[in-house]
Amino acid sequence: MKKTLGWSLLIVLFIFSCSTFSARKTVLTYWTHTDDNRTRIENRYIAEFTKMHPDVEIKRVVNEASKMGDIVLTAFAANNGPDLFNLPIEQEYGYMMNHRVAPVDYKLLGYKNWAALKDDYADNTFDAVTMKGKIYGLPLEVTNWSIFINKKIFRSVGLDPEKDYPKTWEEMADISEKLVLRNGDIITRRGFDFRYPYYLVSFIPMVQQLGGDLLSADGKEAIVNDQAWIKALDFMKAWGPHGRNLGSPTYVNARKIFDNDNNDMAMCLSGFYQEGRIKVDNPEFYDSGEWMVVPFPVFEDAAQDVRCAYYGHYLMVNDSISKQKKQIAWKFIDYMLSHPVEYLTEVNIIQPRKDLVESELFKSLPYTDVFMDDMAKAKPVFLHENGSQFERYIKEAVEEVMLTNADSEEALATLKRKIQEVLDED
Repeated sequence: MKKTLGWSLLIVLFIFSCSTFSARKTVLTYWTHTDDNRTRIENRYIAEFTKMHPDVEIKRVVNEASKMGDIVLTAFAANNGPDLFNLPIEQEYGYMMNHRVAPVDYKLLGYKNWAALKDDYADNTFDAVTMKGKIYGLPLEVTNWSIFINKKIFRSVGLDPEKDYPKTWEEMADISEKLVLRNGDIITRRGFDFRYPYYLVSFIPMVQQLGGDLLSADGKEAIVNDQAWIKALDFMKAWGPHGRNLGSPTYVNARKIFDNDNNDMAMCLSGFYQEGRIKVDNPEFYDSGEWMVVPFPVFEDAAQDVRCAYYGHYLMVNDSISKQKKQIAWKFIDYMLSHPVEYLTEVNIIQPRKDLVESELFKSLPYTDVFMDDMAKAKPVFLHENGSQFERYIKEAVEEVMLTNADSEEALATLKRKIQEVLDED
């Protein structure tokens, strides 16, 4: 009887200790966007990290990239934001400005100061995430967009892709007209479609090419050079269903459909990471040599040669969580980012570490020269604490002229008024 009770007591104590251990686990939520290739390796990094730290559990939550900004914003507004997250910097900037994210724990990562951290990365990597001398994020990637071309579709209409690819936006429209196929008003094969709805990354540079900008240099006045904006909006109107019917701002799947190589998309706007997605989604197409990458076009009468803006995806940590969770979060981020070669070769995303971008491996990959040449002629993506709101207003203006055939001057006047109202509130 005593022996039975003894064993029972041991079992109870064991169960209690296990439950206590489980309860003591530190759980971190990591929110990021959809990327099957990255999901595969990051799930492995999570498994490796939690094996080294058995008292830690990491919940990786994935959402569509186009929805991530709103999802994270809503969560933070309810004081229920993730412990760590990954967004494009133009969407993260407001969190830093409003003190919702924590500075990088450089000592925990093995650096003696901020300068030592910066020295491991390419110049200007941390400009967008530095405030009052402190760095608030570590870069998962820095990227820009250039034009992917299906060579077979070009040749099918008598175009030589190596020579006849579009160098200007005017040529882009004319060439797309040759490439497009329609069933009545329905487009069945697209020549090219824009990367909707990321207007801060791709549309603002088009305006800048024409000598315009979103805000004045002092940040107090909305819309620089009305005529530049009107010309850019007129171009988008002509592109849409009320013009030459080459595309629509509601169409968002160009880069995904391009990978399929099913004769329904000749050109798409995407980043270096797209190469990795083609390789996984359609290895036969990847190995065929029937695709290429060319520079971001420029208007014929451009005031300046500006290419698609470059931006970064930075990993950031919620400042409202405990000190212990912050430390674990930075350790985990550091562990993920300690695999830059795998991110490059398996996902085709560029972590701007000096030793990586200067390596022979990087230079040997297809079309890195095109992306880097474009980046050298690019400006960083527009950054403002109200940037996401401004982007929604630009989206409304573009969609209004394209879908309802609204007057570009009237659409611009509305855009200008809305942005100025936000600036005046600040």
